[in-house]
Amino acid sequence: MGEQPTGEEVREVLRLAGLSGEKAAQALGLGEKGGRTVRRWISEDSGISYANWALLYEMAGLGLIWKED
Repeated sequence: MGEQPTGEEVREVLRLAGLSGEKAAQALGLGEKGGRTVRRWISEDSGISYANWALLYEMAGLGLIWKED
């Protein structure tokens, strides 16, 4: 991942995937307080890991970010 996704990019990928913060946290296995973690990504208080970004990106139907076209 070149640059860290912005909070707005995280929000848009969640929207495209049809996931709330809580549902995304469950899908990613973030645990009991995972919804808070997702909110921190959106507010840019915390960065999202490459692995979680790649999974959300794929869940949104945007493809596999680690594969070149």
